[in-house]
Amino acid sequence: MQLVILTIIALVGAATPPNAVQTPRWQEIGKTSAGNPVYIDPKSVKKGTDGIITATVRATFVKPVATPKGPLTASRTVAMFDCAKKTVAVKENTYYHDEKTNNVFQRSAAGKPGFGPAIRGTLPDIAMAHLCK
Repeated sequence: MQLVILTIIALVGAATPPNAVQTPRWQEIGKTSAGNPVYIDPKSVKKGTDGIITATVRATFVKPVATPKGPLTASRTVAMFDCAKKTVAVKENTYYHDEKTNNVFQRSAAGKPGFGPAIRGTLPDIAMAHLCK
């Protein structure tokens, strides 16, 4: 039995190149004015020919937000960033009771997203500062 386990471990180890490093899906890019960590999915970042950057960002709430249907612990946002004009448009928002189990409180998507300024210290502001360096 031990020989089988050791063989499996050796095969798995051989299948993974020694220098292969898995990049975590979410990279922390800052904190909101409320102290909530803000993360970006680097693989989601796309820059259009018009210069608009689209990305998926999320925040985990250090203090859950109370709602009548239970506390919210995280949010995820797909947004477009116009670095030249310093404006942002939210395409969709998802709020979670529990993001790890995909327990969604509310999901919304704008029919026609409109660009506007990001409020200082919010998730879009932190994301724009990171993306528009």
